Amino acid sequence: MKIYPFKAFRPVSSEAAGKTSCPPYDVISTREAFQLAEGNPDSFLNVIRPEIAFNDPTQIYDDAVYERGATELRRLLQSDQFVQDTEASIYVYRMEVQGVGSSGIFTCVGVDDYDNNSILKHELTRPDKEDDRTRHIVEQRAHAEPVMLLHESDDTVRRLIASTTHEDALIDFRAEDGVRHQLWKVENTGNAVSVFSRIRRFYVADGHHRCAAASRAAKQVAESAESNVFPAAIFSSEEMNLMAYNRVVLKASEMQINRLFEDFDVLSEGSAVPDNKGNVCIYASGKWRTIQLRSALEKATPVDKLDAQRLQTQILSPLFGIEDPRTDLNIRFVGGIRGTEELETLVDSGKASLAFSMYPTSINELMAVSDAGLLMPPKSTWFEPKLRSGLLIHTF
Repeated sequence: MKIYPFKAFRPVSSEAAGKTSCPPYDVISTREAFQLAEGNPDSFLNVIRPEIAFNDPTQIYDDAVYERGATELRRLLQSDQFVQDTEASIYVYRMEVQGVGSSGIFTCVGVDDYDNNSILKHELTRPDKEDDRTRHIVEQRAHAEPVMLLHESDDTVRRLIASTTHEDALIDFRAEDGVRHQLWKVENTGNAVSVFSRIRRFYVADGHHRCAAASRAAKQVAESAESNVFPAAIFSSEEMNLMAYNRVVLKASEMQINRLFEDFDVLSEGSAVPDNKGNVCIYASGKWRTIQLRSALEKATPVDKLDAQRLQTQILSPLFGIEDPRTDLNIRFVGGIRGTEELETLVDSGKASLAFSMYPTSINELMAVSDAGLLMPPKSTWFEPKLRSGLLIHTF
């Protein structure tokens, strides 16, 4: 695979990184972004969530919002909080939670590799979200946030990272959520490019809409070679942690819920987190109950074997009439990082009728689906920790 060094804009110090960087745009709401950025005009949320500067939330797609994001990006990059590297570089990026770290390479990858499926996808994208991120890229003439990619385990990549991280980090800070973020500059970029040329393919882990938007923006702008690449943090498969992506049904009748427990035997009560693939914990009427999904057919595809797909075909569609979870307004998805308490709150408050606590999809399942050229159900994977936005910005 080809990787491309780039002249990144980055925070001038660890202190500046802690002040300016922020969570990615798609894991927080506009309200949460406003709260996080309040009192901090240098927060990168002003770039990736520029609607927080406007009082009317319906203005999120107005021209003024995109113009504001571009203005805020230029202001920040020209401020004393950021510096641009004079040479095109490649970086090692490490995220650490409670002493457990994930280290990968932060660089640029090619739009062509995305378009020709050398960078493999596993989810469909929504046109409205593609439109939004494409507009931001074109207006800002920048890729303000990286995507997360995976590759199969490789000893040479591991040695490259180890040889870089024995030095003091260029950036080292702990974010408000407790995650430690570190960056090092790779000394020999040519060697790094050579090492990754032996990798067969990349897999999109997080950032399908950003990938698609980068491809669309490249075709719209077509200004230079720089507009044909976009930033990515690339991790080995064994470095990453996948969490559950849970579901809630907003409106369901008592009859529908009773039928669910008639169709599926209850294995146990009281547990909120399934302990095996194929098991699902269901919260309704103030009580947790665990059921076991029916096994997939012998000749099932990698998608058919996923718990998310089995839940869809065995329960959500036939019992609750949710035929397309991408568009049906009767289902919501809750990232595993929010815990099962969030599921209980939604049901107990009456905002939802029942909740499903899922067993996490595995990295091997993700790669098997991608290798087969198939697509997962929406919201099948939740990677944690999340990449930090505003650490390395690619402009063109």
